[in-house]
Amino acid sequence: MDSLAAAPGTGPATSPLRLLSPARAPRRFEDLPSDRTLVMGILNVTPDSFSDGGRFADTGAAVDAGLKMHYDGADLIDVGGESTRPDSVRISPEEEQARILPVVRALVKAGVLVSVDTMNVSTAEEAIAAGAVLINDVSGVEVDPAMPELVARTGVHYVLMHSRGAVRSSDPHAAYGSVVDEVLSELTRIRNAFYAAGVAPEQIIIDPGLGFSKNGSSNWELLRATERLNALGHRVLIGASRKRFLGSLLARSGQAAPPLERDDATVAVTALAAFSNAWCVRVHNVGPSVDAVKTTAAWKG
Repeated sequence: MDSLAAAPGTGPATSPLRLLSPARAPRRFEDLPSDRTLVMGILNVTPDSFSDGGRFADTGAAVDAGLKMHYDGADLIDVGGESTRPDSVRISPEEEQARILPVVRALVKAGVLVSVDTMNVSTAEEAIAAGAVLINDVSGVEVDPAMPELVARTGVHYVLMHSRGAVRSSDPHAAYGSVVDEVLSELTRIRNAFYAAGVAPEQIIIDPGLGFSKNGSSNWELLRATERLNALGHRVLIGASRKRFLGSLLARSGQAAPPLERDDATVAVTALAAFSNAWCVRVHNVGPSVDAVKTTAAWKG
């Protein structure tokens, strides 16, 4: 273990994880492993997450959870302060920043590589100043026109996710003629706007936006098209963890499996994404997905 302090749950130490000494972990994006698919841990600092029900809305609990994911092998921790569950209510950038910035600073101080999940330029700028190495933006076609300039000016890495607007339980934007072709076309158009602002190709990471303006079958088509996403020439991030289409797949007696019962299916998607050369998977339950990507790398040789 790389930490300078005791692992959680071992030895006589009873201090909370957030008081541990800084870990000897990579501090630069460029230091991330390149011999396997990476694992990004999801840390929702919100009271209304679809998956964890606000378990980490408190700063201390969020930092503890982020450090636990770090110990479990997460390569990055993605900190978000605004829920994107269906029909969620937008919050102000100020509230978002109040939720996440203390968590970002604490994790960075502990040697964790931090990504920040935000659609707001002001939040992204504050997060970068606090040490975040990646901005994960789910706004898709509604991206803030000022975001490309920020990414170009700071040199931060940026996840460009496909979406046609806010997540809704019944989404009129989820109709496609050919979902893979249209997603690729729309991602390319948005990416070109970043190029025009001076963003380098290597800064951009592509995410097909599973569950965002997508129905169940569209999500599976996009997962099967991971190699076509790779052909755009960027790293590819896959975020399937605990999403509704997995709940529908695992339905019993006509009822979708609840989020916490979707982890095994998530791990299966992790292994398949890794086999299809995805750069990273974004997951809630880190440990099993770390095992899956390592196993897949060994299988591929």
